[in-house]
Amino acid sequence: MESLNRTGPVRARSLVSRRVLERWLMPALGIATLFGGWALLSGLGLVSPAFLPGPLTVLRSMAEHTREPYAGSVLQMHLLASLEKFLISFSIAVLLGVPLGLFMGRFKALDWAVSPVFEAFRFIPPIAWVPFAIFWFGTGFLSPTLVIFAGAFAPCVLNAYRGARQIDRALIEAGQMLGAGRWATLTEILLPAALAHIVAGIRVGAGFGWQSLIGAELIVGSTGLGYMIVQGGSNLEPAIVISGMITIGLIGAGIDYGMRALQRRVQRDWSR
Repeated sequence: MESLNRTGPVRARSLVSRRVLERWLMPALGIATLFGGWALLSGLGLVSPAFLPGPLTVLRSMAEHTREPYAGSVLQMHLLASLEKFLISFSIAVLLGVPLGLFMGRFKALDWAVSPVFEAFRFIPPIAWVPFAIFWFGTGFLSPTLVIFAGAFAPCVLNAYRGARQIDRALIEAGQMLGAGRWATLTEILLPAALAHIVAGIRVGAGFGWQSLIGAELIVGSTGLGYMIVQGGSNLEPAIVISGMITIGLIGAGIDYGMRALQRRVQRDWSR
């Protein structure tokens, strides 16, 4: 009996150790290996620092350009410019894409009318919209926002549509028999039942939108992280380029982490 009592704490400690290993130690080991290999390549001269500056050089460059402007702004202002474009365009994509997907999944006539156009639209790479963005809006703020919208819109529509289509028809009919009108059916039956799919689509759309933004800024930006990278490349300053790439990667990972946490919470609440 005493041995059985001891197995509980042992198993708990083992579980905690495994979680620490999976969440912290292994990722830290991967990051350390990457930076260690990078430092060796640069430090031993296997790759010229003119092409691949070392990690410390890049970190110093990042710190320096939080105080001194580069390509018209300091690093954090370029970041804020990119985030502003992303948040505005991504929000519009969600606000338009999710209702459209739900309505397409709910009303067959709308589905038949919109699906052919949407199916063609969603296979057009967001970067292909750059020439039209330049024709319509020039090289200012609006051009990248159109490209971001093109990247984020399709996943929001598609997942909301799939969420609406998988709802049991009997559930909707039961609600209507109890007096639910179209608005109540949408907000109290359709939306909650499709929520897990919707959040999954928003997460995918956020990733595509962020990638599309940087691609657009590389071509038409006048501010932002992509624009900073282009200027660094034009001036043969790889430390600037890598600084921008690291910032883009960290922000993208942060966005996805937040979306993943939201997705897990929705799935947990919905499974109760």
